[in-house]
Amino acid sequence: MGEDATNQTTLVLGATGSIGSAICRRLILRGNRVLAAGRNLARLDQLSSELGCDTVNVDADDMTTIEHAVDRTAELYGRIDGVANCIGTILLKPAHSTSDDEWAQTLAANLTSAFVAVRAAAKRMRKEGGSIVLVSSAAARIGLPNHEAIAAAKAGIIGLTISAAASYASRGIRVNAVAPGLVKSNMTRRLWETEAAEENSIAMHAMGRLGEPDEVASAIEWCLNTEQTWVTGQVIGVDGGLSSVLPRTRTRG
Repeated sequence: MGEDATNQTTLVLGATGSIGSAICRRLILRGNRVLAAGRNLARLDQLSSELGCDTVNVDADDMTTIEHAVDRTAELYGRIDGVANCIGTILLKPAHSTSDDEWAQTLAANLTSAFVAVRAAAKRMRKEGGSIVLVSSAAARIGLPNHEAIAAAKAGIIGLTISAAASYASRGIRVNAVAPGLVKSNMTRRLWETEAAEENSIAMHAMGRLGEPDEVASAIEWCLNTEQTWVTGQVIGVDGGLSSVLPRTRTRG
């Protein structure tokens, strides 16, 4: 892990999402070599044209594609310094309305993809170390209605993060997670695209606004940076205070 922080090799899984693409832009601006991995081939092509990065197709319905992406990163660049897993979905339903298929799909896309990413990255990083960053959610740390399935999956990511950090610390592998609040992304659009929905969502956050993808990407970039050699097993809230600070009561003046 003695490599220059501006010459890292990083795999971004879920690179075609709002947060994933923001991470790619930040890393490449800093001089990283990035392999952008995602399901949407058209968006991968756009990202490659914009940033000049290499790309690979991954699909959470086939976890072997995640393992292939990790191996491909090491093959392309001769090493792998960082892996950020931004693969995920969101399901907002109470438990009694959630089907077996929805439960299984939510766990697979969010928790299983994270586990496979950790497993594959740890195999490649055991000699030289590295950084793995996962994405949890503020919903895993505070009770929100209709979040049972996604909250369970994202809480599993917290457990995975701190256990893997303990398992691989002696190998120089750091494992951390970020836990966003509501971020204005394509995936969350229905929670903020109307004025009423946006007002309700903003009211939950003490900072009085929703998050932007680049704000979460900034925290992930910081965790990936080889300068952060003393940071592991952490879950960093990037949530406008949602998980820990009561929003200010709004009064009419």
